[in-house]
Amino acid sequence: MDNDLLKRLVWSGLLAGFGALASMATARAAAIAYRKIYGEDPPE
Repeated sequence: MDNDLLKRLVWSGLLAGFGALASMATARAAAIAYRKIYGEDPPE
């Protein structure tokens, strides 16, 4: 992996992947908290 462009592409892919996972986890945690607080599904 001596190619700098390839390294940047891999890094960008990792950032995007972990960002998507973090976003999904945050939304799920917020929905769980909302259900516990209000006893109903969160608004869309």
